[in-house]
Amino acid sequence: MSAVYDHCFKTVFRLTQEVGKLIRTRINSTKTISTKDSEIDFVTETDKEVEETLIHGLSAEFPEHKFVGEESTSDGKSQKVVLTDSPTWVIDPVDGTLNFVHGFPHVCVSIALLVEKVPEIAIIYNPVLDQMFTARRGLGAFLNEQPIKVSKTEELSKALVCFEFGCSRNPEKMAFVKENVQRLVPQVHGLRSLGSAALDMAMVACGGADVYLEAGIHAWDVAAGDLIVREAGGVVMDPSGGQFDVLSRRVLCASTRSLADQMIKTVTQYYPPRDDAE
Repeated sequence: MSAVYDHCFKTVFRLTQEVGKLIRTRINSTKTISTKDSEIDFVTETDKEVEETLIHGLSAEFPEHKFVGEESTSDGKSQKVVLTDSPTWVIDPVDGTLNFVHGFPHVCVSIALLVEKVPEIAIIYNPVLDQMFTARRGLGAFLNEQPIKVSKTEELSKALVCFEFGCSRNPEKMAFVKENVQRLVPQVHGLRSLGSAALDMAMVACGGADVYLEAGIHAWDVAAGDLIVREAGGVVMDPSGGQFDVLSRRVLCASTRSLADQMIKTVTQYYPPRDDAE
């Protein structure tokens, strides 16, 4: 099986580098933009082209594999995500599309291979800043081929926390954001919002941040980050303290369990409709 995953990793690594060049070339160019669920939930021609390139390239090598992609799944609408035990590539072609539209350099490709719903391979690549985060189950996490580890931060008062505002204008989601910002700002070292769930998780993995919390994201936003954080020695769970579920649209990751427990006691909860809801 190791040889199979070697081939999978080499293939997706090469394709990620290929589509990364496209993103890097176009970030400061004029984009063709359309909206999805809200007036700030964008998709560009680059999102679609990157996803099509990745799916075509992976399908050519692994015709039996399945795909869950942001653009092919949502296609401007809310559609049910079907995740089976079959080898499945979960793809966010441009995580941080709003950043991409503005030319803000925190954008990335996020890809994970799940087998029997367990992540085996993960890549988060920011081609603008040339940050390539990778992980394979049981083999550690890396940034530009150098091993990375989470921080050793144990106290919330010393933690740099990533927390996204999101693109939803749902009143319940907005109340969740407002309440938790008010709760966290006085208690943490600092609060940051990169505009990309995948890069927030990557920052926790490499020790640049200590905690990341969000509710309202999708499977393609967090599938790769889940494995990368765990392989870097961090914890990934549901914000209520339960087991992480990639389809739940909720995630809390932290450098240490004690830090995660403090976050759980501090924040309020929001439960959006699941990715696999009808």
